[in-house]
Amino acid sequence: MRVIGGIWRWRHNPLRRTTDLVEAWVALCALLLILLAAPVVGSLTAAVAQDALQRSVLAQHAARHQVTATVVRKVDGPLLEADPEIASGRDLRSRVIADWTAPDGTARHGAVLAGLESPHRGDHFAIWTDTHGRLVARPLDSVTATTHAVLAGFGAALLSAGVVEAGRRLIMWRMVRRRYARWDQAWDRAGPDWGRTGTGS
Repeated sequence: MRVIGGIWRWRHNPLRRTTDLVEAWVALCALLLILLAAPVVGSLTAAVAQDALQRSVLAQHAARHQVTATVVRKVDGPLLEADPEIASGRDLRSRVIADWTAPDGTARHGAVLAGLESPHRGDHFAIWTDTHGRLVARPLDSVTATTHAVLAGFGAALLSAGVVEAGRRLIMWRMVRRRYARWDQAWDRAGPDWGRTGTGS
């Protein structure tokens, strides 16, 4: 509102310079772009990101399979950190040697991380594999994908607003420099004795 008030104040002011009015209009345009264009950019970015991420979710769920593994023995060592993709973040994981059957029917054997605090021989736990039984990361879920898309939209909106504000500041900086250059030229034309009585007579 201060921008609009500034434009209105300069409309019929006899002290108004052209640059004053231009500055007010630049500020108003920047404000409108931040309020209108930045949210649109954010929404479009979020929509594109959501579409791409949801397609990725579908592709990952089609290519990755959850299978049940059986503990053969525990690998000595300390408990490892919690799985970052588990919501609680409190589940410690142990390294074990396990057997599992791949989705294509082949038997697999190897070291894996189990979400078991005290694994014993014969314990069962879930792991994610590809079609051939190779270990893969947990597939992205739809809620996480939506969260990433929303964050991308917010980031794009903030970046757009920052670009507009940077453009406004650049324009203002150039206008101020031009104004100072004109003042210097005016002072040079006035000469060193502009205030003396009888100057110019």
